[in-house]
Amino acid sequence: MSVTPCGFTRTPDQGLARLRWSGAGWATDGPRPETSEAPPASTRTQPPDIAALRPLRGLEIDWPDGPVPLDDVLRLAAAGVPLTAAGAPAWVPADLAALLTDRSWLAHEPDGTVRCLADLRREEHSVRLRRLAHRPAGTPSVSVVMATKRPELVPGALAQIARQRGAEVEVVLGLHGVPYESVRRAVEDLPLPVAWKEMPAEVPFGTVLNEAAALAGGRYLAKWDDDDWYGPDHLADLVMALTYSGADVTGTSGEFFYLEPLRATIRRSAFASGAAYRSEVWSDHVAGGTILVSREDFRRIGGFPAQPRAVDRDFLKAATEAGARVYRTHGLGYVLRRGLSGAHTWQLPLAHFLKVATSQWRGFRPSLLMEHETDARVEAA
Repeated sequence: MSVTPCGFTRTPDQGLARLRWSGAGWATDGPRPETSEAPPASTRTQPPDIAALRPLRGLEIDWPDGPVPLDDVLRLAAAGVPLTAAGAPAWVPADLAALLTDRSWLAHEPDGTVRCLADLRREEHSVRLRRLAHRPAGTPSVSVVMATKRPELVPGALAQIARQRGAEVEVVLGLHGVPYESVRRAVEDLPLPVAWKEMPAEVPFGTVLNEAAALAGGRYLAKWDDDDWYGPDHLADLVMALTYSGADVTGTSGEFFYLEPLRATIRRSAFASGAAYRSEVWSDHVAGGTILVSREDFRRIGGFPAQPRAVDRDFLKAATEAGARVYRTHGLGYVLRRGLSGAHTWQLPLAHFLKVATSQWRGFRPSLLMEHETDARVEAA
């Protein structure tokens, strides 16, 4: 697939347009107000120009009377253009038809106080379409690398790894001053291959990660933080992004945060600190707990720096200096946990996250792509 979601616009400034079969191919009309008639042919483009469609909320499909090629429809889905249809004829593949006719993402109008929620539901729909269009031919093998000095968090972290879909997964644990006996039960309950290595607490964090990575047998290495939350398609989405972008290293944007002392979830603005948190872009920064790289490129880059802090940042810096290309994909399948500033290696006060938030919710309120139970009594901000 030659097109990618690179350049996806989180907040569109135009409405829905129509995608029609012209007799020679698919063409777009619009954008249009919801009550307008079809625009004159002079406003139509054929074939659909992806860049020109980025400002749109999405495309509504008008089906022709009989079967036609769907290549351009899948091309738009691969680009992350939100597509919808009131119904779908029998000749449209069932998986595509199900996504197109799920119009729940249109339930929130992009105005007033629900602007951010409308944008979030639209992006979730876009990601589901991307997954369909970029479906891999095989199942990738991924070694999840997790270093921990908190045995109480290991059962929850391993349970999230066990939920992963679309990848053949093994786990490699770096037990950082933690005896294996303290995590044995969680490891033995995991229905996945697990390898581990115990290391003294004084060993630098980066060294612990490297020693764990040396046990890996998967084609890809994925860094995993023991205190964060991951959706069930997290690994598959990272491999998909690495594949369609042609990058050497990928990871997600750090968008969703659970602020534990406040019992609140925020979504960070894409433009906090410039464009640092936009997704589907080439960048030198991704969320550290989501780094994915092939084992071959990991060795070429030199592994993680043998230091106690800033391991993720300096790994990405070394990757860029080694000529590796870094791509940042969507962050809807990942939530970072933040406590008081002194309780985490990333020392930022909670006020910082509130300042850069574009959305705030009470309780744990991740994206629907996390497929995590949420408190239904809490209404969206």
